[in-house]
Amino acid sequence: MSILWHITCLLLLRSCSPGFFIHGIVGGKVSILHSRPYMVYIRDKISKLTCDGFLVREDYVMTAASCKQSHLMVYLGVTDTNFLPDGIEVDPVPHPEFNMNRTGHDIMLLKLKTPATLNTAVGTITLPKTENEEIPKDCMVMGWGWKKFHDESPSNVLKEASVTLIDSENCGTADTLCTEGSTGPAPGDSGGPLVCGGVAEGIVFFNKNRSNAENLTAFTHISRYLSWIQSIMPLDMPEMLGKCLPARNIRSNPRTFDLKA
Repeated sequence: MSILWHITCLLLLRSCSPGFFIHGIVGGKVSILHSRPYMVYIRDKISKLTCDGFLVREDYVMTAASCKQSHLMVYLGVTDTNFLPDGIEVDPVPHPEFNMNRTGHDIMLLKLKTPATLNTAVGTITLPKTENEEIPKDCMVMGWGWKKFHDESPSNVLKEASVTLIDSENCGTADTLCTEGSTGPAPGDSGGPLVCGGVAEGIVFFNKNRSNAENLTAFTHISRYLSWIQSIMPLDMPEMLGKCLPARNIRSNPRTFDLKA
């Protein structure tokens, strides 16, 4: 069957899940301590449901709109989810067109009530510079989700894995990016970033269909929402977007990653 058929199935299944739509990193490796300082652990104080996110400015975290709950807290510089630092309360700002019963617009900003203090353990990640810039083909995903699809125990330490971006024409809609490979997000990592060339290009919103031979994973395409992002957090955007990075094409990246468990 075609890749587009599998993407359609993924998107239809995504529209049927209420509340947190959770994911995790399968087949990757444990991240080096504080090597991903932008990663944010998100948990609801009441329901205890969790998501991932990433710090894009001292006072804003980006995540999936499907992670919205009533009492969210964010945790920065997390080394072990069994021993969380003090959390920070947030004001959630989901995309206005997001609807849990429909596919699309699964992006949200969380305004921190207390701005983060940046250090070696807590840092920001760059966002895309323009809507149409092209993206390196070799990317990374990371999170605290399930270690295996059939093992519902989440990882207490951050894990990461490499994934390969596929051509946009094989990925359903313009506001979606897709990757393929036997490693990547699984249950526990919704809201985490797809990082390509050091830039957050996508947001995890759907884990691999376990019966899907192509092993596809879909992500919200961040650059399609730059106007909305700038309307919410306009200050310092030149410093955030691109940071003088050259235009990037979807291309093979010579870097390799050790994915041994």
